[in-house]
Amino acid sequence: MKRIIAIMLSLTLLVVSGCGMFSNREDSKATEDTVGLSGGNATDANFGSVASAVSDNYRNYYEIFVHSFYDTDGDGIGDLKGVYEKLDYIEDLGANGLWLMPIMPSTTYHKYDVTDYCNIDKEYGSLEDFELLISECHNRKINVIIDLVMNHTSSKHPWFTEAVAYIKGLAEDEDIDVSVCPYAAYYNFSKEKLDDTWYLIEGTDYYYEGGFWSEMPDLNLENEAVITEFEKIADFWIARGVDGFRMDAPLHFKENDTSFNAEVLNGLYSYCVTQKPDFYMVSEVWANGKTIADYYQSKTPSMFDFSLADAEGDFIKTARGTQNAQKFVNKLYQMETMYSEQYNEYINAPFITNHDMGRVANALASDERNIKFAGGLLLSCGGSPFVYYGEELGMKSKGKKDENKRLALVWSKEDATGICNDPADADKGIEQAFAAADEQLMDENSILNYYKKALHLRNAYPEIARGTLKVYDEYTDGHIAVSERVYGEESIIIIYNTEDAEANVDLQGLLKEGSKVVATISVDNIEAALTENILTIPAKSIVYVK
Repeated sequence: MKRIIAIMLSLTLLVVSGCGMFSNREDSKATEDTVGLSGGNATDANFGSVASAVSDNYRNYYEIFVHSFYDTDGDGIGDLKGVYEKLDYIEDLGANGLWLMPIMPSTTYHKYDVTDYCNIDKEYGSLEDFELLISECHNRKINVIIDLVMNHTSSKHPWFTEAVAYIKGLAEDEDIDVSVCPYAAYYNFSKEKLDDTWYLIEGTDYYYEGGFWSEMPDLNLENEAVITEFEKIADFWIARGVDGFRMDAPLHFKENDTSFNAEVLNGLYSYCVTQKPDFYMVSEVWANGKTIADYYQSKTPSMFDFSLADAEGDFIKTARGTQNAQKFVNKLYQMETMYSEQYNEYINAPFITNHDMGRVANALASDERNIKFAGGLLLSCGGSPFVYYGEELGMKSKGKKDENKRLALVWSKEDATGICNDPADADKGIEQAFAAADEQLMDENSILNYYKKALHLRNAYPEIARGTLKVYDEYTDGHIAVSERVYGEESIIIIYNTEDAEANVDLQGLLKEGSKVVATISVDNIEAALTENILTIPAKSIVYVK
């Protein structure tokens, strides 16, 4: 019986592995040592040299949940052709990078449980649609990164279904033999229920690990065969023009093991840059600043800066007025110093909120001026900022339900063309507080046009993104903060007024002859004035001086 199972599995393995046929190379075979559990002692990471992240990887990124963005086929679900059709909007906004949330085949609306790593979910279109989108993005100098879910697969992924079928076929006293079923080493199986994240395989005495959900079994990333699969997956997407990956959940590759998790990131990134030297990677390390800094031992370009984000993060607290400019710039300096000490070629990835968080408008009680100011603060930062779709319109969510954080973008209240249905389990009747995209485009004082101005400013002055931060303590006090970004021979002075009142700032001794205001990012669309060395800065404004 065992020989029959082995023959059947060997035939099946030809079609279900990675992005092509299963490899019979020795490095693709699991050993009995790799069967088993998350845990054990990780060795210290010993990373070789990795190609430096090129300066072009400084981008203004726009995060898109394709499901809720723009629908071209009338089924109520957004698609890749919809992203293609809205590239004028994205380009006009000032974004030159796109992050597409998961687009691979999946059993769920959010698609973080992947069933096939080398295809496009049919709800979103086809590989041909994807390649067309990539080509047109590149024509417009827009880079595209995609979500890569490496921590787990769907329970419907062939790797897992083959492993479970094999385990269910074992005799009562028979142990797992990975020479018969290599996929039994792709996941973490045990005859013990180690904690509440381990689930019984019905009809057996084996459990599997599923840290997020029973239908998202965790991959065993200590298994070199699994790593090889992801290198083949990377090959597949790089060949189709992808510029980088957003890495999902690296904190959980192996729980409480930063060195191992960083080594996994470094290994995949190192491989990708051999295929594409300017490949970009940004990772979701949902933790405090110290932990984020520790993950830069991976020598990968970017970590999302969760230390600044969410409802009680520095952007929202400062916009709300519960934190002043002095504390804000000092926090930026603290974070940037800590990250650069770990990896001096890092590119910070600040953001206000994302698809897992309540929207900015909720945290700021739909106060239009404060919503604008939060965006202005974000877009004054170094690195590659990420704007969540609809943030530029002041979209809101409701409560903690994830579906409510991923509602359809309202392009127009007069023309329903392309407007998606909200996710099926979202609450009904969530009304948006602000005008639709088409109306906001026509209103020079809208949230959308505020974002456009701030994003285009970053594109005009590369030193904003790339420059090293200086804080001028002698000019900084409470609601006024004076800083500078220095990048090679170029620099730009950035002055913040977080108070809801106009202020005068004496910049004597700081300004060079001929200095002038090049932009005022003001919530009230009022321009700053520089008379000799006295800067008159409007309420809740960020002023840029060259």
